[in-house]
Amino acid sequence: MPIPQTPIARQRLPNRRASETLSFEHGGASFTMTAGYYADGRLGEIFINAAHANSALDALASDAAIALSFALQHGADLAAIKLAMKRNSRGEPSSPIGAALDQVTS
Repeated sequence: MPIPQTPIARQRLPNRRASETLSFEHGGASFTMTAGYYADGRLGEIFINAAHANSALDALASDAAIALSFALQHGADLAAIKLAMKRNSRGEPSSPIGAALDQVTS
């Protein structure tokens, strides 16, 4: 029988917070990313948009960033997430979310 676990409470970011907006290319597509930070400098959220709004790539990148943001706000380890991202044989990120993490954590 599984042991019930108490969920970790979501640590919301303050209404006013440090952020940075960056543009990057990955896999021949252009993206814009905004990263928001807690007062102590920890990454707390990422928003990603592809250059082609409302495309499948835009939706996938945006949804992945939202899922990452919720994970971070519930206490997930950013370094472990970054290490878990798929990479090619040269060690380069295979996805836009991996490329975004490299932008904010390199």
